[in-house]
Amino acid sequence: METENLHYFEKAPIYKAIAHFAVPMMLGMSMSVIYSILNAYFLGTLQNTEMLTALALTLPLFAAIMALGNLIGMGAGTFISRLLGEKSYDEVKHVSSFGFYASLALGIVLMIVGLPFIDQIVHGLGATASSFAFTKDYVTIMLIGSPFVVLFFALENIVRAEGSAITSMIGMILSVIVNIILDALVIFVLHGGVMGVATATVISNVVASIFFAIYIGRKSEFLSLSWKWFKASKEILSNVLKIGVPVFIMSIFLGAMSLIFNHYLIEYGDHAVAGFGISSRLLQFPEFILMGLCEGVVPLIAFSFTANKLRMKKTISFTIMIVATLATVFGIIVYLTSDHLIGFFTNDPQLIEIGSYILHVTFLSLYISGTTTLFTGIFQATGQGKAAFVMAIVQGVTLVPVLYIANRMNGFHGVVWSLVIADAVAFLVGAVMLYALRNKLQPDLEQLVQ
Repeated sequence: METENLHYFEKAPIYKAIAHFAVPMMLGMSMSVIYSILNAYFLGTLQNTEMLTALALTLPLFAAIMALGNLIGMGAGTFISRLLGEKSYDEVKHVSSFGFYASLALGIVLMIVGLPFIDQIVHGLGATASSFAFTKDYVTIMLIGSPFVVLFFALENIVRAEGSAITSMIGMILSVIVNIILDALVIFVLHGGVMGVATATVISNVVASIFFAIYIGRKSEFLSLSWKWFKASKEILSNVLKIGVPVFIMSIFLGAMSLIFNHYLIEYGDHAVAGFGISSRLLQFPEFILMGLCEGVVPLIAFSFTANKLRMKKTISFTIMIVATLATVFGIIVYLTSDHLIGFFTNDPQLIEIGSYILHVTFLSLYISGTTTLFTGIFQATGQGKAAFVMAIVQGVTLVPVLYIANRMNGFHGVVWSLVIADAVAFLVGAVMLYALRNKLQPDLEQLVQ
């Protein structure tokens, strides 16, 4: 295992190395999107717009729980990959053990703090009288299961960081398959509705977390979950948090963005919220493909940053080319089939029209958001905590003034277009910072000579 993983880190041709790290991540995230789409489809068969609205309103909560997992997982994961490049194998065990126990503890804290404030959280998510009960059901179950959801996202990142991309993919796909099976069971057999869907999500994360824990405990050459390796030293905390905190802030901002966006959309009726919920799930497929590509290469970039910067530079250039190609292909497909895609979830003509319009507009920013994700991944992989923090703030804060102004100027259409404008601003900021940091990221002279 050690030889195979290090081969892809150090010696495999760039395109093979990228494929090894990115393709499993892309496939795993694609399965997650397929689950998300089927999730909405299963609820859609009940012909209840309020249930679909509740599902859309709870996206910020799931983003917040995922943010806690990424706080530890991305922070520990990028540090682990850099340590592997330095061949500091004992320190890798300390960091992975820290990641396991810290993520579990954060999930428990979230559950304890959140449960007493269920009603306030549901109101804060923007639930109306008609969707309040369904939204509360989902929130309750997700908070109860949050320790395992946080743990799942943390372990997935940690396993991928050591080069075990295929194992990471298997865990993600396992979660999705279990989720889909349970969704069909709770909706069509047990008639569990929204609460059943939430329960299925939690159980699937429990199963996947157990799978990752077993892999690390029995098969991993580099990682450990043993308490004897647990260490919360200043160095570990610093390296985990300088990347993890910006990732957390970004995830929270993205959740808040969805929350604020829903609050604006609710002014235009449940059809607008449901239409955005459906179109955003469809947009997730190409977005997650590109995200899987960009996040998949992060361990390779992080390892190469400490071991071979010329290889890192070639990896980044090749990845940008792939992003541009995929964004173009997905854009053409969506523009040709948008009405049919929305019609998969509902037969409501108004909902199809609104959802198709939102889909057309938001797809314009696909290449921009994909490249921005890569910029952020580069900052994370190379330990540029300040740059990663700036990206987190820009991606979160920019939407608020843009959304306010666009809504005042052009109503519903302005709200939808605000997403594209905010993405463009984040892209420009990321490009400027990457240019400013170019000296730190340049290959050493001896590497260029070779």
